[in-house]
Amino acid sequence: MPAPIADPFARLGSLEGVGSAMAATRDGIDALLRDRGLRQSAPDLTGESLLRGAHASAVLEGAEATLDDVRAGSADPIALAAVRLSAELLALVPVLGSSPLQALARLHTLAGKGIADDKDLGRPRDADSARRLGDLGRRLVVDTSAPALVVAAVVHAEIATAAPFVSHNGLVARAAERLVLVARGVDPKALVVPEAGHLALRREYESNLRGYRDGGGAGVHAWLLYAAEAYAAGAEASPLNS
Repeated sequence: MPAPIADPFARLGSLEGVGSAMAATRDGIDALLRDRGLRQSAPDLTGESLLRGAHASAVLEGAEATLDDVRAGSADPIALAAVRLSAELLALVPVLGSSPLQALARLHTLAGKGIADDKDLGRPRDADSARRLGDLGRRLVVDTSAPALVVAAVVHAEIATAAPFVSHNGLVARAAERLVLVARGVDPKALVVPEAGHLALRREYESNLRGYRDGGGAGVHAWLLYAAEAYAAGAEASPLNS
């Protein structure tokens, strides 16, 4: 059996500048939700936030659909896959806490439905992918002192760069990131739109993901600093600001 993992995210949260950057972003998110969220109709705004996130994630995955296309349900297959993910995302919050690999498998099943072969839905594409997913799942059930924003950023980057599924890894990575933010109490009503933050910073997003994959410790550090900026942009994209 694998050896127990002791606080697997703590070292990343203590990297130079990461803790302060994430704390500043979290303060901004908390202020947004406290000052505006309690005075508005959260269910409608949650739906709007998830829709905006689905559109942004689809565009990052190569879709050409507009937000109006997504609203009308007439978007291309990538955007429709992103909408399927957003529609079931909140139901997976308790699953993530108890069985993160099951939650990730469900995300891919939703995204790949009707596109990937049924036998591949929710399954790692090879032994190395299974190992990477297993490592991530074990890390997610261990208590950590690291900020939840760090955990979300690592989950996103691990899935996006490992590409453990046969398709739609970017969509799954961004959905998993938002799922962590909801499940770990950063954004319980899913009103922040992290996908839109990444889209607004698309050049930096793509280059920092490459750095996470290829740049060793420096690349991971840069990704985490970038993620703090992206989450702040995601807060600005919230329908609470409309």
